[in-house]
Order: sequence, then C-alpha cells, then structure tokens
Amino acid sequence: MQEKSVSLTINNKKLLISTGKVARQANGSVIVQYGDTVIFSSAVMAKEVKEDPGFFPLSVNYIEKFYAAGKIPGGFIKREGKPSDKEVLISRIIDRSIRPLFPSGFRNEVQVVPMTIAVDQENPTDVLGVIAASAALSISDIPFNGPVASVRVGLIDGKYIINPTFKEMEQSRLNVVVSGTKNGITMIEGGGNFVSEEEMENGIKAGYETILKIVDIIEELVKIKGKPKKEVQVFLRPTSIDEEVKKEFLDKLKSVLEIKNKQERVEKTEALYKSVGEFFKTKYDEKAEYYAKEALLDLEYDLVREKLFKEGIRVDGRKPDEIRDIHIEVGLFKRLHGSALFTRGETQSLGILTLGSVSDEQKVDDIEGETSKKYMLHYNFPPFSVGEVGKIGAPGRREIGHGYLAERSIEPTLPSKDEFPYTIRLVSEIMESNGSSSMASVCSCCLALMDGGVPIKEPVAGIAMGLMYNKDKTDYKILTDIQGIEDHYGDMDFKVAGSRNGITGFQLDIKVDALPVTLLREALEKAKVARNYILDKMAEVIAKPRDEISEYAPKILIIKANPDNIRLLIGPGGKTIKKIIEEYGIKIDVENDIIKIVAPNLETAQKAYDKVYDIVRDIKIGDVIQGEVKKITDFGFFIETSSGREGLCHISNISNVRVKNVRDYVTEGQVVKAKVINIDDMGRINISLKDI
Repeated sequence: MQEKSVSLTINNKKLLISTGKVARQANGSVIVQYGDTVIFSSAVMAKEVKEDPGFFPLSVNYIEKFYAAGKIPGGFIKREGKPSDKEVLISRIIDRSIRPLFPSGFRNEVQVVPMTIAVDQENPTDVLGVIAASAALSISDIPFNGPVASVRVGLIDGKYIINPTFKEMEQSRLNVVVSGTKNGITMIEGGGNFVSEEEMENGIKAGYETILKIVDIIEELVKIKGKPKKEVQVFLRPTSIDEEVKKEFLDKLKSVLEIKNKQERVEKTEALYKSVGEFFKTKYDEKAEYYAKEALLDLEYDLVREKLFKEGIRVDGRKPDEIRDIHIEVGLFKRLHGSALFTRGETQSLGILTLGSVSDEQKVDDIEGETSKKYMLHYNFPPFSVGEVGKIGAPGRREIGHGYLAERSIEPTLPSKDEFPYTIRLVSEIMESNGSSSMASVCSCCLALMDGGVPIKEPVAGIAMGLMYNKDKTDYKILTDIQGIEDHYGDMDFKVAGSRNGITGFQLDIKVDALPVTLLREALEKAKVARNYILDKMAEVIAKPRDEISEYAPKILIIKANPDNIRLLIGPGGKTIKKIIEEYGIKIDVENDIIKIVAPNLETAQKAYDKVYDIVRDIKIGDVIQGEVKKITDFGFFIETSSGREGLCHISNISNVRVKNVRDYVTEGQVVKAKVINIDDMGRINISLKDI
C-alpha cells in the first residue's frame, strides 16, 4: 500500500488529505482529517451507459456513523438507518458544490459516499465532506472539472474566523459555508445574525482565500496519485436536429413564451413539445424525437435570454429588478395560534404558527450529542401546488433543505427562551409555486409569528435573485424575484433573507462553473432593495406582533423556585405533581429551578400556579400558611401544609387567654391558617394562631 498525503494548516489545525490506503477498488477514495475529526469519501462511476437518461445521474450520500463519536445508536434498532435531516442537508451541500463541475453531456452514473470515521465534537464535518468528495473525484479517473474546496466562515468580535469550532460558532454573528474553485464561487449556504451586505461579502472573500489554498493541495495530490481521466461516451445530439427544430418551430415557441400566465404557458409549451416529438418521430425515429425535444429545450433557453438582452424585459413582461404583485392576509383561521397567506405572483405560502410547551421540543440524537429544539419550521411542497398529480409522503431532500433555509432565516429574530418560554413550530404549506417558495415561506411564517403575538425582534423577509449571461458570456443581467422558468434556464439562484438591519439567511446555487465575488456583491445590494420593498408590503398589513397571543394558544406561567423545594412538588414517586396535573388538566415542566405551568386558559393556569407556588415557595417568618391539623398533643398541635412541610403551634401560641385543653380549639383533620413566628436552624417551623 502506497499511501500519499498532502496537508495545509488552517486556523492553527492541520488539514490532512491522504489516499492509497483504503477502498482501492473505488475509482477514487480519500481520508480527510482536521483536528481529530476524520472523514472518508469514495467516488465510483458506472462503467458504461446503455442509453441517454436525459440528465446526469449523480448521487451524494453523506453518512454519519455513531461509532465515530463513540456512541451506540439510540432506540430499539442499534444500527444506523434512515438518513437524518442533518445528513440530508450535508449531502445537499456537497452535491451543490460539485454538480456544476461535471462535463456537459456526461451521463455515466456517479455515486459519492462521504462518511464519518471519527469526530472530535469540536470541528464540524460538512465542509470536510465537500473537501473529501472533491479530492476523491479529482484523483479518480472520473471526468471532473475540479477540484472544489469548502470552508466555514465565522465573524467574532469583528474578525473573520475560518473553520471555527462549535464553541466558537456560539459567539459568531456569521455562519456561512462557501465552496469554490480556482475560477470562483460554486455554492454558498449559511445564516447570520443581521449581518450587513459588506460583512457578508468580506466573509465570502476571506473564505475564498483559504479555498484556493485547499484547491492547491488537492491538485498536488492529483499530481502525486491521480489517475488519468477515462474517455467516456458523451451524449451530444446532431447539430442538424437543432437547425430543423429552429426552422420548423421557432415562431411557435416565441408565441408560447409571450404568454404571461404560468399555467396557460405550461399547457401550451407541453402541447408544443408533443407536436415536435410527433413530427420528428414520424419523419425519422424515436431517437430523433428525443433529440428534438432536447433541442427545443435549448432553443427555449436561448429565447428567454434573447428577450432579456434585446428588449430588457423578462418572459412575463417584467423589468430585471421588478417584483411580482404581492398580496398578504393574516389571521385567516380563528383556531390557529397564528396564520398568514403570502402570495407573490403565482407563488403562495400559507404560514401557520403553533405554540407548545417544553415537552413539545424536538429531541435530536446524533453524533454531536443529544440536544433539543424549541423552534422548528417545516416546509411542505404538495404536487397540487404546481398543478400535478404525485406521491404524498415523507418529506424529500428538497423539502428538508428549503425548510431548513427558511428556519435558519427566521431564527435570529426570535425571542430568547427566558423572554418567551414557548416551543415554536412553524409550517409553510406551499399552495402554489412558480419560483422561490422557500423565500415566500420566510415571509408567511414571519407574518404568522406576528399574528400569533410572538415578540420577534424585527420582521424578516426573503427574496430570490437570479442571473443570466448572454450567449458569449460578455454581459449579464441580475434578476430580482425569479420565477420557475428563470430558475430553470438561469445561471444562478441566490436566495437572501433578512430584516432592514441585516441578513439572516442565504443560499447560492449556480449552473455555470463558478461566479466571481464581485457579482455576488451586486446581487446582495439588489436583494436588499427588494427585501425592504417586501417588508414595506408586510408592514401595511401587520407592522409588529400583536399584544397578546391567541386565546387558543396554551398559557404558560413561570415560577422560579428553590431547587430544594422542587422535591416537595414532585412528592414521593411523583405523587404530588401527578395529582396536580390530573386535578387541573395541565402540564408542568420542571427545568432546574424553573417550573412552567402550561394550561389551556389563563384562569386554570392561575389556579394551578397558586397551588404549586404554595408548595414550592420559601416560607419566611411572618408568612401566613395553611395546613391540616395532623396531630394534637398536650403541649400543642402539628399541621401539615400541601407541600408536606410541618409546623408546630405551641399551646401558648393558640390564644391570648390561657388554654387548658388544645382540643377545645382544634380538631384533627381541620384546616387552619397560622402565622410563622420562628424557623430554627434545622428548618423546623413554629406557628401561631393568636397572631393571625
């Protein structure tokens, strides 16, 4: 075994990439180590393609192994199973970083499997997954126009940190993953705590400097251990097909693209594709039919751009920086804790807020440890939203990715746990879709939060920016609020969310090899203008959170108690707390010294609060307490409070007159009120009836 390696120091830690030791039957395989975190990645290509599938069949499967963290998976089945949301999200980051770098017409199936071997609980694995996948592809014989590399950028006390640790990220205002090649940026994914456009741009620049260094060492490894790239079949159609499609169907396609309504345009486009297919199948064969439809697709691509550069307008008649009509409604359904319908053109998101208690938090168990989430946003994209029939089931990668982007974009504006003790769940139901439903989700869910009375710091909104180069790549147009056809035929999909005071979420996908940072700055500035426009529209309907939460939301009252007294609330075997929960029909959540009483209405919450407070409060001299007479003696009587604490009333403290027989004043089982007159060093309570 001839293992070869290259290395680079980043943020005082060595990044080590090695190959030649394991998985030698794969087309390419590497091990990447950073700190004590180790990621393995393989890259394998199918040997041949029998027929053109019409797309590049790339699959990226990032896998987290619990043994990497010295853990055994929880639950009944003690092995890794269905990919977690985190694994899906990291797979998407890797896929989006490498996908633009494969040759046009390349159709061999490629599978990339990055996998955790060891994790140090200090260094995140996502950027290492991109580096490992890129290195495995680069040294392999698989056609690949890389390398690509990736880093995470943080911003702490005004300084940019490359590949910050988990602990450092807790203090960072910026959390962005940047991927790129020697030619520019290929992917961005991240969030920020209201960072400015300038801070964002400088963060990308800082990350890109390190990316170039990582690319250099991967290229060094390729020189040492790289395989010659294989000659593979590339599926390119005959140019004669393109010429005939243009001759026969150009005018018809132009007419179809003039239709502004999406549904009508889609119907006419589908009919045109069908007639093109029938024409070529009848004249030639089924292969010609397939190529003709592909040629029509490319012609459509050219016409969309031609209209933009020649006439300065887009397919639907808008100018490059024009936003589609926006319509907003809030408080649509009385029983919901908060709701909003946000419509932008033919994209529509129904945002719904549900408030819950601590027991409603989502439990997360992965290789980074067990955690819980008090806030979550779920995104649903049903087939009817695009007028189609389709399968409805568990969320796919796209839904998980879009939901996480919207979730991250809203999170910085949420109140702290101390300010607002509720668990927050937002759901975006996409009712219609024609471009940027994830950014519509940011808007609808922010509106639902305000409608539900959640005291957010400031409203946030999102917008999707696009890009189109002209045919010879000498000019470009940045597009604001892209619709589906512009996303499909464009060169960039750059989603930016935030408030008037800064950016909170962003995501970049491209279809060209790479983009320069300067172009991204221009897109960020245009996105800011668009974001403020949408925020103005939102403010016309609801400018700030309602003063009260919904009457149908649970009510939470909080008691801060002495931890020693909380055991009194629990009682033997949980008897006391269970009795209160059953009596009032409530939930009681206990965290350290905090008791949260969750009730369906304020009246019930207050009654339960009074009961619990009486149990857990610290009793002081001068307090009036209530308890049941449990024992009578010649020298006085003992009472027991609802918390189980005892108090002694000496015979001399029963009355202002001389008491001969205690039973003349109290009976066993009687509930009395008494004043606390002394608490000794052992915590024993002395009470008085005569001082009440």
